[in-house]
Amino acid sequence: MNERKVLIVDDEFAIRDMLRMALEIAEFRCLEAENIHDAFTQVVDERPDIILLDWMLPGGSGLELLRRLKRNDTTRDIPVVMLTAKTAEDNVIQGLDVGADDYITKPFAPRELIARIKALLRRVAGGDEEDRIQVADLVLDGESRRIFLADEPVDMGPTEFNLLQFFMSHPERAYTRNQLLDQVWGANVYVEERTVDVHIRRLRKALQTPEHDYSDLIQTVRGTGYRFSSRGVPAR
Repeated sequence: MNERKVLIVDDEFAIRDMLRMALEIAEFRCLEAENIHDAFTQVVDERPDIILLDWMLPGGSGLELLRRLKRNDTTRDIPVVMLTAKTAEDNVIQGLDVGADDYITKPFAPRELIARIKALLRRVAGGDEEDRIQVADLVLDGESRRIFLADEPVDMGPTEFNLLQFFMSHPERAYTRNQLLDQVWGANVYVEERTVDVHIRRLRKALQTPEHDYSDLIQTVRGTGYRFSSRGVPAR
């Protein structure tokens, strides 16, 4: 069974525990964080399907984390439900204006929250990232983790595959080396920036065959980092 992942962000263990038990009964897989730093790390590393975000958190408010998620191209589409004891209309409007998809005030019934989660996931189901991505003759099959170039399989290491999948899912955008490290390697993995350059070279080499050269899809952006652009497709 393909369990949906829910990230619970709340500094109160009792609330996280209550939510975890209810969600697991409903066949969700639960991730937990008690502050905004740990929460962002979990988002980057685990890519949850939905986030339950408390308003008041140590080290910064849930609203602050929500702003950060919605500013990031790779996390802005993750649905967020705010959990809050704040019932004032201004606070609710503020959360929704920043980008929250729904909110529920404490205390709440777990069954009501789960119903809202399921409804929200149904609403966003059409926006899931495709398993199969194609740019001209280059095809990435996410389910089988295989790459094809002009219908021929391309030999590629797992890190290069992950890099290419990220690039093809986010075309025409420039990313710094640090951003690529966070998104492809994970926020908790400490490696040097030049590691990105090594794998970019390997990726470009893998996209070169005797018949086709798609290495220019991976463009160097001076002063920034790298970008994937369909303008690099070779002329026929």
